[in-house]
Amino acid sequence: MPPEAEVGAYASFASVWRTQECFVVDFAIEIRPPEVLQDLDAGLPYVHIPARVVSRVRIPPSQVWELMKALEQNLSAYERETGKSGGPPEQHL
Repeated sequence: MPPEAEVGAYASFASVWRTQECFVVDFAIEIRPPEVLQDLDAGLPYVHIPARVVSRVRIPPSQVWELMKALEQNLSAYERETGKSGGPPEQHL
């Protein structure tokens, strides 16, 4: 691994999308607080999260299952070791 990549990049969320050739994971960080906006076509409110992508990773379809298994194994180990759930944080309204 190149030394400049060893520290990594902090990301507060990720977005997953795909093409015919690969799955893409965009890791991003919020740059401003989320805001509720109105969809002009549908007339429905939605949450807009201004963000900046800090890293984009392209994964061949053959590796997606391996990634999912590794994430599940590590999440289970984290939950056993810390007693904390890996689920989404509670929403306080």
